[in-house]
Parts: sequence; structure tokens; C-alpha cells
Amino acid sequence: MLQFLWVIFPYLMLTIFIVGHIYRYNVDQLSWTAKSSEFLEKKHLKWGSMLFHIGILFVFVGHVGGLLIPKSLMESLGVSESMYHAGAVYGGGLAGIITLLGILILLNRRLTNKRVRLTSDTSDLITVILIFLIILIGIYNTLIGNRLHPHFDYRETISPWFRGLLTFVPDPSLMKGVPLGFQLHILISFALIGIWPFTRLVHVWSVPLSYFKRRYIIYRKRAS
Repeated sequence: MLQFLWVIFPYLMLTIFIVGHIYRYNVDQLSWTAKSSEFLEKKHLKWGSMLFHIGILFVFVGHVGGLLIPKSLMESLGVSESMYHAGAVYGGGLAGIITLLGILILLNRRLTNKRVRLTSDTSDLITVILIFLIILIGIYNTLIGNRLHPHFDYRETISPWFRGLLTFVPDPSLMKGVPLGFQLHILISFALIGIWPFTRLVHVWSVPLSYFKRRYIIYRKRAS
């Protein structure tokens, strides 16, 4: 079971992620869109989207630092265990709460606004629910899980396991004693990665950089 959960399943989801994007881009580019529903409802979308995207940026940076930078390197740079823990709890907790508020607004909008709900397909609902669960469990791990398991250090278990995935030498035994909340957070995240190519999340890779260098569009009134 350890081999499946912490080696086979992650690589399977990553393979689907890569192959799925290539397939969809080459076969169905017309669906490569965020399918904006701003014209259906704007107020809640504005606040929900703003909070979610601001929060998720800080969450992403925190995860990169915690998973990819070894504990020994952090300590050699003068970042002690207590300093790192304080930053993870207070900074990560705040970023998580901001992200959670954003996704709650977006989830409520998608479920309760009739016009938005009618334009949503199954993948939209699954995506937003998975993101909500990932964020909720992540906040639980940060604010509560760490207190329930004070001797657990994910930088000595999850982080080296994750780096092993990236270098193709994963050690599933590192995940054996990881608390359930952290395990669920990881597994649901990989599930989201697996369905990513088949949802509107593909719009993340379509950054409109050409917009900043395009010529202005001039509108002139037609002579009567």
C-alpha cells in the first residue's frame, strides 16, 4: 500500500497531468479557456477571485520553501527551527485563511447563484470542491495538526520524500508515520493534479503576455 500511495499514485497523476495537457492542447484548443462567468455575476467573483489568487501565491511560495529547500540549508542560512515554525504557523496560517475565504466565496457563488450554476459542468464543481478540501485540510494541519503532533517535522519526512519524487528516487517509508491530515492533503492535491488537464484550470498556463506589447485599439464613431 505504501508503494502505491506514495510512488505509483503520484507518478500516475503527474503522467496524466503532462500527457493530458499535450493531448488537450493539440486536439481541443477551443476549450482551452477559463470560461469566465463575470458577465453573469461580478461582485462575489471580484472578491472571491482576488482573495483566492493573492492567498494562493503566498501559499505556493511557502510550499516551495518548505518542500524544496532542505532543513539543513535553512539552518545554515540562519533560519532556526523556532523561526521557521513561527513563519509557517503565522505567515502560512494567514495566507491559508485568505485563500480559504476566497474559495468559500467562489464555491458559494457557484452553488447558490442560479445563472452561474447552470453554466457550470461537473468538472467545475469537482475542481472547486477539491481545492476547498485541500485548503481546509492544509489550514487544519498548520494550526491544529502541528499542535496535536508536536514532534512531527514534515521537513524530515514529507520534504525529502517529495524531493525524491522529483529526482526519481522516492522513499515511501518516509511517509509511514506522517499524520493522516498531512497524508490527505497530499493525496487530494495529487488527485487535483490528475484532473487538471480536463478542467478550466488549464487557463493558468495561458498568461496573456502579448497583451502588454499589443497596439492600442482605437474606436472611432462612424460618420452618419
